[in-house]
Amino acid sequence: MEPLRQALGHILDDFVSAVLFLIAYGASGSLHTAVGIAILAALTPVAWCLLQQRRVEPRQWASLSLTSALGTGSWFLGSPRFIMAKPSAVHFALAAAMRRGDWMIPHLNTTARENVPKPVIVTAGYAWAVLMAALGLTNLIIALYFDVRVWAWFVAVISVGAKLAALTLQYVVFRALVRRKLARAAGLRPTGVK
Repeated sequence: MEPLRQALGHILDDFVSAVLFLIAYGASGSLHTAVGIAILAALTPVAWCLLQQRRVEPRQWASLSLTSALGTGSWFLGSPRFIMAKPSAVHFALAAAMRRGDWMIPHLNTTARENVPKPVIVTAGYAWAVLMAALGLTNLIIALYFDVRVWAWFVAVISVGAKLAALTLQYVVFRALVRRKLARAAGLRPTGVK
């Protein structure tokens, strides 16, 4: 469960810092203020863990490092493009972690593991890797060649929407396969199958 939690944590960290950067940049018009808030957003979970004397997760250190490095580049060069590129780094890292198609198997519940054919699970794992790489590449292109408004729309709507759509599609397909296999095992005709 830990790799899935880390992946979801990266996505959440990425989304929160990007949204806070956008809000601050839109509200203040100041790149320096927006970068400072994005770095503060990445620093907060690390500081919280340290104050509670809990272990800081590697993803939290990575998020803080990445946000600080890219934020510093944006700060000193006066361009939001560095901080806008951060989601690409996160997506590329996730794509690399998902490059093994069977990465998903340990994260599925027992019912899904036992009833969804392994080739389907592996294909879904590769599909997630491709989606992450495509989102990373698209974000990078938008961060480099388009303005902040286009990037904001992409990060808040397209990127999140694509992940939710993929998750929903996977759930529907896996659930249908589980139901069909369990119905066959019980000697019943699966619903909707003639």
